[in-house]
Formats: sequence, C-alpha cells, structure tokens
Amino acid sequence: MADEALIEPDRLDGTPHPRDTAKLYGQEAAEARFLQAFNAGRLHHAWLLTGPKGVGKATLAWRIARFLLTEEQAEAGMFGDMPDAKPERLDVRADHPVLQRILAGSEPRLFKITRSMNPDTKRMRDVIVVDDVRKLGHFLSMSAAEGGRRVVILDAADEMNTQAANALLKMLEEPPKLTTFLLIAHQPQGLLPTIRSRCRELRLNTLEANDIAAALEAAGVEAGLGAEAASALSALSGGSVGAAARMLELEGLVLYGELVAIFESLPKLDRARVLRLSEAFAARGSEQKLDLLLVLLETLLFRLARAGAMGAQAQALANPNEPALFERLSPNHQAAQRWAALSDELLARARHGRAVNLDPAALILDTFLRIQRSVAEHSAR
Repeated sequence: MADEALIEPDRLDGTPHPRDTAKLYGQEAAEARFLQAFNAGRLHHAWLLTGPKGVGKATLAWRIARFLLTEEQAEAGMFGDMPDAKPERLDVRADHPVLQRILAGSEPRLFKITRSMNPDTKRMRDVIVVDDVRKLGHFLSMSAAEGGRRVVILDAADEMNTQAANALLKMLEEPPKLTTFLLIAHQPQGLLPTIRSRCRELRLNTLEANDIAAALEAAGVEAGLGAEAASALSALSGGSVGAAARMLELEGLVLYGELVAIFESLPKLDRARVLRLSEAFAARGSEQKLDLLLVLLETLLFRLARAGAMGAQAQALANPNEPALFERLSPNHQAAQRWAALSDELLARARHGRAVNLDPAALILDTFLRIQRSVAEHSAR
C-alpha cells in the first residue's frame, strides 16, 4: 500500500495533485452552473465533468467535494425551503477540519477511484478494474457520519474496463441518499451510453493564455511568465495547464522554435541543423523529449494545414516567425490538403518507429527528409 500511495495516476506530471490545488482558473462558468443547481435544490446525484485533459476537471471535482462536505445547509428544510444565504462560490475556509482531513487523505465521507497497482506485476494498471469499483460498494454500505453526505470522485471514468463500468452502472441506477458521484472523463464518448444518461454533464473549456499563466504560477511551475510565452504555451498546449507544465519542464517552446527554424530552410533542408537535433535525441534518457518533439511536429503540421485552409492569421501565434512561414509554405487550400495528408503519413510512420524502438536519430532524419521531398516536389511545379 505504501508504494501505491506514492503513485497517483490522477495527478498530471509537473503539477500538484488536484486535492492540493486551492484555486481553479478559467472555469468560472462551470462552477456557476454547479452552484445554480445546488442553490435551486436540484443537485443531481451524478455529474460528468468533461473537457480536454489538463483544463481543471479534477481540480473542480475536488473543489465540489470540499464544498459539499463542508456545506452545513446541504439540504432543504423539512418543508422544502432553502436557506436565504446561498453560496456564490465553492471556496472553503482553509482551517475547516474537513479540509484538513481531505488533505491528509483521511476524510471518511470521501471515496476516490483511480487506476490501481497490479499486485502481481507491481505496476500501475492501464485501466480501472472491477475490483476498484467494488470497493466503492463497501464504502456506500457503511453508515455515513456528520450529517450523512458523501462524495465519490472517479478519475478518470473513461479508463474503466467493461466489467468496472457495469459495476458502476448498477450503483448509479440506485444511488444512495445524499451521495454525489463526480465522474471525470477526458473522452466521454468512450463511456457506456447508460452511464452518460444517468449523469448531468459539466463541460469545462480550454484555458486562455492569462489563465494558463496564472495557473502555472499558482502551481509553482513558472513565475512571471511573459505575455508572449503565455500565448505560445496556450496555442501549443491546446489550452491545457497540464500540457503547458510538461512543455515548460521539457523546454517545449525552445524545441518548437527549432522546428520552425528547420521548416524555414525548406525546400533546401538545413541538414546540419536536423542532424544536431536528431543526435540530441539519440542520448539515453531523452525518451520524454522525443515524444514531445513528435507532438510538437504534429502541432506544427496541423497549424500549417489550418493556415492554408483559414489564412495565416487565423490562429494565435506560437512563434513570431510563423506568419511568414505559413504564408510561404501553406498559401491556399491545396497546400492545406497536402500538409494534412503528409501529417497523417508521417505521424503513422513515427508512431510505428517508436513502437518498434527504431533509432531516434534515424527516425527524426527520415521524417524531415520526407518533408523536404514533399515540399521540393510541389515547389518545382
């Protein structure tokens, strides 16, 4: 159990656990929708928190859990009347004993379901299995203390296998009184339709650059991030704090700038620059940065295709040299289609190369040579 406690699959690399995150940025609308239901006395027993990974779904779930477990007037009066003073925010005072128990992982009315350790392999499972959900049945069968309200956080619901999903469905069909289920889902379409139908969806949006900068600073990842860097991070991370934190940790902005510089040399590829880049990723321990390189390459190819389809100024800048590059390499719809098709081909080959442990230097060099050939062929026409 000690080893399992140290590994938290519901925490994004480079950021604090959502349990320890006091403030949520950029999701005021989602908070307001939940509070509207709560204040109207129409609190649904199951909520499905959806949106891209890293935008704050888990942080909101923990904020809701803290709020519900500390809210003294959780239920209407005996005649159905609601108290006059209705909460306007989910904030909880820092010295509340429930909050202290939640931070210590000892709150008896809160239950968390995540992927667990496989006792045979001593590795974290790839999915949430039925035994993880069955533990919830024991929790729900216990008599609740301190007024009876209980909260269940499932992170992430789309990681359940079929057996686990069916076990959860039975509990959602006959929910215990005063129990609120908070299901986090990055890809809700992967859930059973019967589970989705029993939940009220709470959709979270991607974050703007200023919200990403504020969230990163609050998490202790980056202090005083400039407006230009924040805008670039927002564009490259898809508005995800988790992705932005990972990009900062692995120097993603510098890496993306290197990709842009290589593309600027096309159709006459700067081979010396590509070789230096490929050699840098051949070193042991560079696997994470290589994965990020492929993600950023996919992003650049997508942005080239989008520029051709919608215009070079249709997207926020991720690098100051992008407008001229997009205008030259992707000036129209035909170019956009070529970049989109090339992206599919290159990324399929790159993923296959990673899967079979192809030499990283050879993989990178081959990828850029194919890009060069494609650009050269169409430049010659």
